[in-house]
Amino acid sequence: MASKPSIPKGTRDFSPAEVAKRQYIIQIIKSNFEKFGFQPIETPSFENSDTLMGKYGEEGDRLIFKILNSGNFFYNKSKIELPDSLTELQTNSAENIAIEQRVELNKFTNRISEKALRYDLTVPFARYVVQHQNEIEFPFKRYQIQPVWRADNPQKGRFREFFQCDADVVGSKSLWQEVELVQLYDSVFTALGLQGATVKINNRKILSGIAEVIGASDKLIDFTVALDKLDKIGEDGVKKEMIEKGISEEAIVKVQPLFNFTGTTSEKIEKLSVLLSSSEEGMKGVEELRFICDNVLNLGLSTANLDLDVTLARGLNYYTGAIFEVAAPKTVAMGSIGGGGRYDDLTGIFGLKNMSGVGISFGLDRIYLVIEELGLFPEAVTSTSKALFVNYGEKEAFYSMKAIKELRAVGIKVELYPDNAKVGKQFQHADKRFIPYAVIVGEEEMNNNQYSLKNLVSGEQKKVSFDELKIILK
Repeated sequence: MASKPSIPKGTRDFSPAEVAKRQYIIQIIKSNFEKFGFQPIETPSFENSDTLMGKYGEEGDRLIFKILNSGNFFYNKSKIELPDSLTELQTNSAENIAIEQRVELNKFTNRISEKALRYDLTVPFARYVVQHQNEIEFPFKRYQIQPVWRADNPQKGRFREFFQCDADVVGSKSLWQEVELVQLYDSVFTALGLQGATVKINNRKILSGIAEVIGASDKLIDFTVALDKLDKIGEDGVKKEMIEKGISEEAIVKVQPLFNFTGTTSEKIEKLSVLLSSSEEGMKGVEELRFICDNVLNLGLSTANLDLDVTLARGLNYYTGAIFEVAAPKTVAMGSIGGGGRYDDLTGIFGLKNMSGVGISFGLDRIYLVIEELGLFPEAVTSTSKALFVNYGEKEAFYSMKAIKELRAVGIKVELYPDNAKVGKQFQHADKRFIPYAVIVGEEEMNNNQYSLKNLVSGEQKKVSFDELKIILK
């Protein structure tokens, strides 16, 4: 007996209704990207392995999907055997593999796999900029909406294949770009009807400044990781973790204001300028934040909120300036639905130095869940055809098709039931497809150049002319 068909773990099928909803979100994001002057690019779904490897840290490298060399690769090469030092790998767990064996394994992997599925859109974008630098007009504003793949452990909300929606500007250090990116978030969420999203902002230089002021520059990551847990484990829990990580009690006293960091954005900036007055790096961060926040607030936001959050510490290994993270409206329990930041050397990994950039991304899957939960998808998004023409036979079908052709020409979604089946079956088909109207054409309708239009929700039926039919269905 044939085995039941299935799909790989961490991937999904999408129904017509789900695809329609996803396309609705993507279309709104895309139209706003273009309204703000971003241009679309696309990169291949797979890259050369050496483009991706070593760019995401050790953890990231493990999550990259390798592609086996294809076609007659194995036929053209002499028999490939595992190096002697790898034969015991079959009985060894990953933790027990010696470093030399890992090196051997990597060499072997490189011989049979030269390509890998892209892990994100940022590294391929950096590769694109370096490769096409002579054709690109800088500053370059690009957006990209494509799937990415991660060999992750699948769980609720975490998939092995998912879409990323990124917008980046490279080739400019101007902070007006950050101001515009906050406005872009606001514009997209307003268009989606998602009111009350919070764009949290911080600055890498602020975090470095705080660590410098308390004499713990070497513990920057430990400090920020602990501070980031403030809303989860509270002030005492954070202080305890900091002490365990070797940050002195004296240093913790100096940052006491951070544990009660409230007030308006302007008040928070003033508190930071006092706290960081002795740090040149920290004060640069304060001035950058002041510029971005003042201009965003003076220009105004439609439905989003801007919040200066000093505990925000994402992407510390590559962000150099502003850091963004977007929280869904408080009525929904959901992680971040977007994020990004400023990086001063994105293209340096491929040899093009001093190319500053700033970018943001939208979390498509999470935004979908939030909009679904809040009931914000317009009905029209998932509606199928507006009317089903009932098929009574060849003559009637031809008469119907002439009307269908004209209705489609003005953008009305209609269709003919393809078979001359029992009328009850045809009405049942319309019901299951949630089609609101049936159009009935018999001898009488054809003789009088009319159509019988039945509302499948109310059951009401009436005879109409073609022009009336067009107005009702429009």
